[in-house]
Amino acid sequence: MSKILIVDDEKAVRETLREMLEYEGYEVMDADSGSNALNLLTQQSFDVVLCDIKMPGMDGMELLDKILHNYDVPVIMISGHGTIDTAVDAIKKGAFDFIIKPFDLNRLLISIRNALDRSHLMEETKRLKSKLSKKYALIGESEVMKKLKLNIEKIAPTDARVLIVGENGTGKENIAHWLHEMSPRANGPFIEVNCAAIPSELIESELFGHEKGAFTSAVKSKKGSFELANNGTLFLDEIGDMSLAAQAKVLRTLEENKITHVGGEKEIPVDVRVIAATNKNLVDEIQNKRFREDLFHRLAVIIIEVPPLRERKDDIPLLIDYFIQEFSEAMKKNPLTFELDAIEYLKNLPWRGNVRELRNIIERLMILCNEKVSLEDVKTFANPYY
Repeated sequence: MSKILIVDDEKAVRETLREMLEYEGYEVMDADSGSNALNLLTQQSFDVVLCDIKMPGMDGMELLDKILHNYDVPVIMISGHGTIDTAVDAIKKGAFDFIIKPFDLNRLLISIRNALDRSHLMEETKRLKSKLSKKYALIGESEVMKKLKLNIEKIAPTDARVLIVGENGTGKENIAHWLHEMSPRANGPFIEVNCAAIPSELIESELFGHEKGAFTSAVKSKKGSFELANNGTLFLDEIGDMSLAAQAKVLRTLEENKITHVGGEKEIPVDVRVIAATNKNLVDEIQNKRFREDLFHRLAVIIIEVPPLRERKDDIPLLIDYFIQEFSEAMKKNPLTFELDAIEYLKNLPWRGNVRELRNIIERLMILCNEKVSLEDVKTFANPYY
């Protein structure tokens, strides 16, 4: 049941609103002043606040500022002395709506429902972001990981292009997500393109979009990844596998901040932060004429090197605990416990697949083992190639 707080110094107004809203199925509390309303907000959460403007002591506009600064709840302003200027000022400050007394019942109920919809949407967004943050967590307290996290904190707030390099499975995608989540573009889109997974003849359409009829299967116009990532972040994974023709177009886009659809002529401005990643040595690729040197310098304003797991073995127990918790929740099974010699054995594996390989091993052990994992279990199930 949604909970609504009514803030009004007139008892008759509070009682009328309470009766009306309780009849509609809402749980209602009320306060006769701004200070009492703030006391209630510190004690419990509300889904919507209805706030009068003209009140003795702290008026509604001051209360609105305090609520928006400290609480994540939509506020509908109500007033019998409303003017257009007051309404505009309230909306500019962040009020969800402004309703004049005497109330139009339908208008008020519609506004409350819309505010609740927004409140629920914000909660769902928070939940999804929390889930996303957990999925792309950077686990580790080794010196190299502390340095990596510190660098991300410094780099993320800027618009500088970043090239993330490292072996397969080290977590380059995770770093790209964190650079986005900690940036001013966090509320914008995060668009990922795996350059190795898209055929060379389609990569330009994927990146820049196409017009209807541009090629045989182009039955309708389509926006490309640069356009979709406008005001956000475009992550070009496995950039070392991009065709030279596509590289030339990406270079032009980075220089001019404009794109042109395949088969089109109109230039479309884009505002995109580009983050690229590769497991290849791009210097070698440049020497072998497989990667453009000018594009490399455009992308590599800042280079982040992700350490392989074998260089941060002290993080392995933390990663094991993290993955155990993840799979325990997903499989609805009790968490595994590891004998010390089993963990030591895992710490000394060569980890050619890095963190991704460790995650796969823990998932395999969760499925195949009982609640306690012995050294023999690890030797049996960890990896058939060792």
